[in-house]
Amino acid sequence: MPSAVIQWFPGHMAKTRRLITECLPLVDIVIEVLDARIPLSSKNPEIERIIGQKPKLTVFSKASLADPAASKRWKEYYKSNGSTAIFYDCRGGDNINSIAPAVREILGEKLDRYESKGMTGRRLKAMLVGIPNVGKSSLINMLASTSKAKVEDRPGVTLNKQWVTTSIGIDLLDMPGVLWPKFDDQAVGENLAITGAIKDDVLDLEQIAFLLVGRLRKIAPEKLCERYKLGDIHQYDELEDYELFEVIGKKRGFLISGGEVNYERTANMLLDEFRAAKIGRITLEMPE
Repeated sequence: MPSAVIQWFPGHMAKTRRLITECLPLVDIVIEVLDARIPLSSKNPEIERIIGQKPKLTVFSKASLADPAASKRWKEYYKSNGSTAIFYDCRGGDNINSIAPAVREILGEKLDRYESKGMTGRRLKAMLVGIPNVGKSSLINMLASTSKAKVEDRPGVTLNKQWVTTSIGIDLLDMPGVLWPKFDDQAVGENLAITGAIKDDVLDLEQIAFLLVGRLRKIAPEKLCERYKLGDIHQYDELEDYELFEVIGKKRGFLISGGEVNYERTANMLLDEFRAAKIGRITLEMPE
């Protein structure tokens, strides 16, 4: 795995940690946005420590890219642990209307206290936290019914905190997306690289694509074979991941002089097609 994946921006994390700590007293609840394809790897381990006892709602973005059966298992896993998990999709707006009721349910006691004091109709305030490119800006724009937050399909677009008023009675405070300085588990860095949470220009994309092929041949062999017309996956059992990568490049006709596979073009194609769910709706991690 390229070292650039593991050694990233401790300075950014420290700045964002301070920002979150300073702003916590201003909000009623924290909404943590995770990537439905990588529910574990997209969860910043620092967040729990930073927010402490502040109420929290977990929402999973990019649900339309994830395996629905896997998302169902994750939802059941959260429920069994006494937590609410909402899977939504900003493209179609699926389940987006579940967020406001979930926030009000979590804050039920506080809202009851407000009502007993005659403070009905008070707007709630929520802080949005999550890794880069997880979809926070898209979520804000869906809830605000306008394009108030800049949205691009690349990490690091939101660089400062910003308040956004929504039509659902909740004001949202968007925090910059940030990764943590050190990944204790190598697979976490790999998953973040594969899904696009880490900037591609600091990665060896060919190595990342080899890793992706290795994951897909294990967890989604049928989808991999169907997309790239590979036939039976078992005929490649003796091949290394990079060799199967070469087979895919040849199947696509991505060749250079001498009949060699164009690694750069094949790697970019594989990562783009995975991230757009053209290979299929795939989740890289399960609850167990």
